[in-house]
Amino acid sequence: MMGHAGMAAAAVRYLRSTGATTAADAPATAPRRTLRAVRDGERAPCDPAAFRAALGHFASGVTVITAPAPADGTTGPAGFACQSFASLSLDPPLVTFMVARTSTTWPRIARAGVFCVNVLGAGQGALCRAFAVSGADKFAGVRHTPAPVTGAPRLDGVPAWIDCTVHAVHTGGDHLIVVGRVEALGTDATAAAGGPLLFHRGGFGTFREA
Repeated sequence: MMGHAGMAAAAVRYLRSTGATTAADAPATAPRRTLRAVRDGERAPCDPAAFRAALGHFASGVTVITAPAPADGTTGPAGFACQSFASLSLDPPLVTFMVARTSTTWPRIARAGVFCVNVLGAGQGALCRAFAVSGADKFAGVRHTPAPVTGAPRLDGVPAWIDCTVHAVHTGGDHLIVVGRVEALGTDATAAAGGPLLFHRGGFGTFREA
């Protein structure tokens, strides 16, 4: 009976007989493509308006990312509306979100080293808009409790929340890619019954089964 090594060798011989390239035939290292940002005065490879219009056809959920107030009490909690959130890994449990390098809220989250992802429901468009503005007290009139591990604000009435510590931060053009390690999470069946809040082509929508 042919062992694993014999089966692998037979597979390689077969692929070579058909003209296919195998790992053994490929170069040891593929040439790396140089990546760089668009310089000042240089034309972008695609029109920004066209880029936004095309990508706007991809519907996404909407979240509010929050962080606790600093221990010295100099400022209150931080938060911003975010649609670029996704699950990343099950083992270990990781999630990710993207934030603009120009964000004034991100430095406060980075200093805290922790955050809570609040997944918004269908009726929370106004809450999302409140956290999308700059320079205002975003938490005015917003009920919240501390998330169990990090203490980041867990907004009342959200369908789901994910309590995280900052695991890694990567650069991504004019944005930062933030990876969080999940420390705790939970759902609210009553809040989830109304369905998710969706963002599509510059406006809010809801989910309806086909």
